[in-house]
Amino acid sequence: MSIENNSVLVIGHRNPDTDSICSAIAYARLKNLVDDTRTYEPRRAGAVNEETQFVLNYFGVEAPRLVEDVRTQVCDIEYRKLEGVSRDISLKKAWRIMNEKNAVTLAITKKHRLEGLITVSDIASSFMEASESSILSTAHTQYRNIVETLEGRMIIGDEKAYYTTGKVLVAAANPDLMENYIEKKDLVILGNRYESQLCAIEMGAGCIVVCDGASVSLTIRKLAEERGCSIICTPFDTFTAARQINQSMPISYFMRSRDGLLLFDTEDFIDDIREVMAKERHRDFPILDTNGHYVGMVSRRNLLGSKSKQVILVDHNERTQAVKGVESAEILEIIDHHRLGTVETVGPVYFRNQPLGCTATIVYQMYQEQGAEIDQVTAGLLCSAIISDTLLFRSPTCTPVDKMAALALADIAGISIERYAKDMFTAGSNLKNKTDEEVFHQDYKRFTIDEQKIGVGQISAMDEAELAELQQRLLPYIKGVKQRENIDMIFVLLTNIIGEGSHVLYVGEGAERLLQDGFDVVAKDGVAFVAGLVSRKKQFIPRLTQAMRE
Repeated sequence: MSIENNSVLVIGHRNPDTDSICSAIAYARLKNLVDDTRTYEPRRAGAVNEETQFVLNYFGVEAPRLVEDVRTQVCDIEYRKLEGVSRDISLKKAWRIMNEKNAVTLAITKKHRLEGLITVSDIASSFMEASESSILSTAHTQYRNIVETLEGRMIIGDEKAYYTTGKVLVAAANPDLMENYIEKKDLVILGNRYESQLCAIEMGAGCIVVCDGASVSLTIRKLAEERGCSIICTPFDTFTAARQINQSMPISYFMRSRDGLLLFDTEDFIDDIREVMAKERHRDFPILDTNGHYVGMVSRRNLLGSKSKQVILVDHNERTQAVKGVESAEILEIIDHHRLGTVETVGPVYFRNQPLGCTATIVYQMYQEQGAEIDQVTAGLLCSAIISDTLLFRSPTCTPVDKMAALALADIAGISIERYAKDMFTAGSNLKNKTDEEVFHQDYKRFTIDEQKIGVGQISAMDEAELAELQQRLLPYIKGVKQRENIDMIFVLLTNIIGEGSHVLYVGEGAERLLQDGFDVVAKDGVAFVAGLVSRKKQFIPRLTQAMRE
């Protein structure tokens, strides 16, 4: 999840419902209208349920991108965006690039794919250890590199060809002695003496390097061409040419191949890579993006200035409901309509919590307060969220303010609220093709009440027969969830939107007694029916909390 440094994520709770998704989208839009210093991006912390997808499709809106963890990632910090180099460049060129870029490590890439690394110490070692006279050919050095390193020009031969056989030697002796040590394919460094040049070519040298910028006669050129001997002219003297020629070797011969490298991805979390870095002696580590392309280098120093992601939480303020890693993020605002929960912040934040039926109603009020125009699509999203959270004004959580807002928004969106609500609820009630896990987690929240870990899910449908079928499926499933997640009690409300009541499934020690005492119902075999129960927030959680404390 790549985030720009000045971006703020507006995000709802895990297992998001229509209010969580639509309020995030609408509030991000409002913030972008009134604040031009940052970019606000809506996100979601879980899968989009069928009801919400219907809403998004109806108004032609893409679902916010998924974010499962808001801890700081490599993509959030300032790392070194140093381009990769070709494996064929010379040691000398690599050294020059390092000096120009003030870098100690270069990535070797091909079509943005990482092939290896070379460091300053690798180059220094090559200068100290490259004592074999045949190392230039062993390294398969391209003639172009030799010409570039010696700041010369190629008189005879092909710069694109490679020097692959023979040793490097300096022809300082007279021609009679040269015949004793020049072998076929050798690269011979010599001066302007015609006899020495002729001797080297006749002995089968693969290349001669003529120093001091000396001219090469037509006779020597013609003979070299006939014998397949390349000629390079350099302005350097013999000593300088001999000293620098090994710097023309390709960095591929000395590089550290990718297979043995420690790599990081832009999506890696800083907390995870910090420990890994501490165990390695390298100063720089290559970074790959989600496509496997090399994008830069990260060092321990980069981690020192890392900043937390900035987030705005909507439709929740419970840490157990928040996206993973929220404790590491910088929370700027919280916009919610639930009870006060357990989210802690490092510094003061803008916190707006109102006893309304829906977070979208609060967002609607904030548009009005800012004098911001609500377009047709935004109105449709906000109206849908209110319809969903208030069950079209049937829920006891619904207030006159919610109903007034929904009707005003429906007018802007151009929808018939009764007909649209029926279509929306019908879409959300289509649960037959979903797995038990998908059904259970589409609206499931965790709470901590008097140190007890409580999980409460709610599934609303218009078809009583469908709810009865779900009851048989979910009873054994929630027993497994309780065990896997180490939760004290789990309750699932199977709510009939039309009938205005809920079958409550339960599991956990003390759950049956709590339902009987708190709701004055008969609970048996993991199920209790509570007439008139349609709201988890206003009806179920408060009475459950009271029963636990009594």
